[in-house]
Amino acid sequence: MTQTGAALRPTLLTALLAALLSVLLAPAPASAASLQEVTGFGSNPGALKMYRYVPDGLPAGRPVVVALHGCTQNAAGYADGTGWTRLADRWGFSVVLPQQQSGNNLSRCFNWFQDADIRRGQGEAASLAQMVDRQLADVSGDASRVYVTGLSAGGAMTAVMMAAYPEKFAAGGVVAGLPYGCAQAAGSPYVCMYVGATQTPGQWGDRVRAARPGHTGPWPVLTVLHGTADHTVKPANMTDLVEQWTDVHGADRTADVSDTVAGHPHQVFRGPGGDAVVETYGLTGMGHGQPVDPGSGQEQCGAAGAYFLDVGLCAAYRLGKAWELG
Repeated sequence: MTQTGAALRPTLLTALLAALLSVLLAPAPASAASLQEVTGFGSNPGALKMYRYVPDGLPAGRPVVVALHGCTQNAAGYADGTGWTRLADRWGFSVVLPQQQSGNNLSRCFNWFQDADIRRGQGEAASLAQMVDRQLADVSGDASRVYVTGLSAGGAMTAVMMAAYPEKFAAGGVVAGLPYGCAQAAGSPYVCMYVGATQTPGQWGDRVRAARPGHTGPWPVLTVLHGTADHTVKPANMTDLVEQWTDVHGADRTADVSDTVAGHPHQVFRGPGGDAVVETYGLTGMGHGQPVDPGSGQEQCGAAGAYFLDVGLCAAYRLGKAWELG
């Protein structure tokens, strides 16, 4: 060994020891947040389960998103598949993830078609409202920035909550779902799903107004995402949702914006005041499911799987941007 090498040896050893000590003595990173079940959130007349995701260190005054799974799904699977929890970590909001029980519905569908579960103060709708109140209290959330979304039966239940509890939600996102009161209008949930109900825009709007008598507004803003090749819930239901909620908002049914987003048709309908009140995405060629766009890109989220369909557009991201979550 040369003299220079001998001189460097203790210096290198000292540096290595210092680096090792810095690793050993560094504080452990905070553990990642996880899904937690919440019990005792109210009288729970709909006998639902409540789960939630709260990012570590979430400050007070942040928004709350309620995310409702589809039939055969559960809260944890929907949390992961949609990408909502990843966005919650990135943008700083909490997520309430209700879960249906097989004792209520064998396929674990939310009962969007049952009179007893879609009325204010009753059944599953009341249970969901109680979850919102509990979450706002526990995390000191912003009551003016609560949003609701869901897939299929969860999408139909999203419309239920927007109609029955409009004062609780700033906006809703219906994914492959149905308008409020559709099963009653069609006489059967299956007719509603596979054909659609025959109603005028005014009749659709009256169903929402009757769900919350005396409510003068504001009403939640609606975004709809629906596959054009959906044979489980026909795309006619997206048209009916547009008719229902443009009528509620006093808007016409001529789109003020018609363009494409990620290659899919996109429309925006503005109310009398000029604000967007209804927005739609028609997912070209997509069947029945939640649109996702797996990956690490800024606009990507979700994971492909059964009823989580990779179409190059992530519903959770688009909804989050519409709601100004991030």
